[in-house]
Amino acid sequence: MPREYSQKAALVTGGARGIGLAIALLLAERGYRVAIADRDAAAGRKTAAEGGLAFIRCDVAREADVRACVRQVLRRYGRLDALVNNAGIADPASGPVEKLRLAEWNRRIGANLTGMFLMAKHAAPHLRRTRGAMVNIASTRALQSEPDTEAYAASKGGIVALTHALALSLGPEVRVNCVSPGWIDTGKAKLSRGDHLQHPVSRVGRPADVAQLVAFLLSNAAGFATGQNYVLDGGMTRKMIYV
Repeated sequence: MPREYSQKAALVTGGARGIGLAIALLLAERGYRVAIADRDAAAGRKTAAEGGLAFIRCDVAREADVRACVRQVLRRYGRLDALVNNAGIADPASGPVEKLRLAEWNRRIGANLTGMFLMAKHAAPHLRRTRGAMVNIASTRALQSEPDTEAYAASKGGIVALTHALALSLGPEVRVNCVSPGWIDTGKAKLSRGDHLQHPVSRVGRPADVAQLVAFLLSNAAGFATGQNYVLDGGMTRKMIYV
């Protein structure tokens, strides 16, 4: 691939592993200077060293951390062209709604939704300056649910709405889009043949699938795309299922 973005800088939150790591590595391959932000300092430093990335420890739910993170990116690279908001609590289950503690609700909303707002707030002036782009990672659970996932579903639905609001507020200088992945294999569970075959494309998704779409949405080739939610789930949300 040509290193088409060698002067550009990107920040990927939750970049120490999984989808965030795949995005960060692909952007670096395309030529971006990439910083990853993550709460897990050990994993973040290890990932950064192995991938030739910069690492910034950051809890996206804390505004002081977010402000400092963006400042570090600016000090290191002098600019910010791309923000990928990927950090969050991945486990959707939080138990029966009657027993869901307010503290647990607030923890998930804070990490998954408020963190994206804070990153957008502090990155926006710098993205405007470079006429950059932002991609927020939501989930197909913004559109469909399993029982006992209220906090997670609400946070992901909020990301979709936040995306189109930001697109209108920050445009035309900054494009803002959202990707809603379905089932993505991040290596945490053993998958069966049936897990794959239930998908219309006959396989579970991979982090690289999400990374490719994110890289496209950040690129000049997606210059007419903003305010949209791109569902990436192998066709599962279009599949009619009766048991």
